[in-house]
Formats: sequence, structure tokens, C-alpha cells
Amino acid sequence: MLINKVYGLLGISSKAGKVVSGTEAVEEGILKRNIKLVIVAKDASEKTIQNIKLLCDKKKITLLIFGTVFDNSKSIGKVNRAVIGIKDKNLSEAIKKLITGGEEIGKNKNSWIGKNIRCRK
Repeated sequence: MLINKVYGLLGISSKAGKVVSGTEAVEEGILKRNIKLVIVAKDASEKTIQNIKLLCDKKKITLLIFGTVFDNSKSIGKVNRAVIGIKDKNLSEAIKKLITGGEEIGKNKNSWIGKNIRCRK
């Protein structure tokens, strides 16, 4: 299932040390240009989403809204993390492809991806 694949990749990324989580840590990573992809939970606060979106727009980083705070946090082995930053380019591309509907996954119209916000590239 699509969602399990995304969470599996997030777990692998976390174990490999390629994940930054938490709003402040991700903001710092974005400013240092260490983050390649930002994932925000769909149940995060509007203020958090807007602040991260503005920062991603400014630094030209892709932002995706996916999953819930609980599920996203669980997948990386943390608690209560609304914002996740992926530092590895290849892992970020694989996750982005799954969430945005790359290749065979794009045919699944019933998946709950939530909002998909892309910043300028």
C-alpha cells in the first residue's frame, strides 16, 4: 500500500540519520540548505504550515502535506512531530515520487494523500 511505502522510506531515512524533525530543527536545516524535502502533517496548525511554506518558497524547497502528526511521528520513531525534513536527495526524490503519484502509484485515485503543496523549483 502507498502509505506503508512512504512510512517505510521515512523510517529508513530516520535510521540512516537523514531526517530532521520538529518545526525549529527543520527551519534551521532549511536556512543552512541541508533539507531537500519538507513534509508537514495535514493536521498541523495553519500557522505552522504557512511559516514553513513561506520559508520553503524562499529557499526553493519542495513542501508536501502528507499524513497525520501521529502517523508521521511514529514512522520516524519520535513523538508529536508535525514537520519532517529529509536531508538526502535520493530518499527525498523517492518519497516525493510516492506521495505525488509517480509511475504506477499515480493510478491510485483513492489514496488519502491530503493536500499537496509544491514550492517553486
